Amino acid sequence: MVHIFILSDSTGKTAEQALHAALTQFSETEVDITLHRNIRTQDQVVQIVTQAEKTGAFIIHTVVSTSLRNFISKIGRLHNVETIDLMGPLLAQLSQQFANSPSEEPGLFRKLNRAYFQRIEAMEFVLRHDDGQRIHELNRAEIVLVGVSRTFKTPISIFLAMKGWMTANVPIVLDVQPPLELLELPAERVFGLTTDARNLAILRRVRHDYLGGAVGNYAEFEHVQQELNYANTIFQKHSGWSVIKVTNKPIEEIASQVLAILRKRKPSLSENEKTVD
Repeated sequence: MVHIFILSDSTGKTAEQALHAALTQFSETEVDITLHRNIRTQDQVVQIVTQAEKTGAFIIHTVVSTSLRNFISKIGRLHNVETIDLMGPLLAQLSQQFANSPSEEPGLFRKLNRAYFQRIEAMEFVLRHDDGQRIHELNRAEIVLVGVSRTFKTPISIFLAMKGWMTANVPIVLDVQPPLELLELPAERVFGLTTDARNLAILRRVRHDYLGGAVGNYAEFEHVQQELNYANTIFQKHSGWSVIKVTNKPIEEIASQVLAILRKRKPSLSENEKTVD
């Protein structure tokens, strides 16, 4: 059963008709639709998104207000709830077609399609800032993942970027001090990733064998344990960092933990939040 919430600032009939038209192409899919009408306030949006998160629903919305559409995108992203904006792209295209002069309000299409462009920007950002690259730009990241090799920093970063989060990751290397740029970041942005030494040694053994043993003691249990102990020492020294154990967890679950922590810290992140689904 797929749960879909329709959110509208009016009767919701436009979204309902569009959804039913689209669902004719998915006749074998069982769908439960909940309609939320006359949604005009941010508090109402928060309640609906929270409910959608609990039931595993995604949201389709037709809201005319740009600020409320942006808020829906932001709260949806924060709760890891997918939101589909039916009205924004249409309004953007009509604005393009009906404008008397294209210079009257430049960038209108981009503003109304902010979620799409934010995802593109986030994906570009994560690729440029993977594995400690461009460390001098680290202060631009909304989320920074830190950990030893093979603690899933890159795949988690990419998953979060697909949700629109500007994410970077920085490796911890045994007996090498973390870069000053990392230590100067607000603590709420930094997430330490740790795992079980035996599991990590097994993961690294696969890479070790693939490279024909060219990585030295990289996969040896004792070395792995030393690396994790060193990383945990750094995490303890910076108590404001959140630490997540990634052992035997899928990428989606780890990313959800990151977002759950961000929700609790939402007031301190308000300046850095961007409005994407």
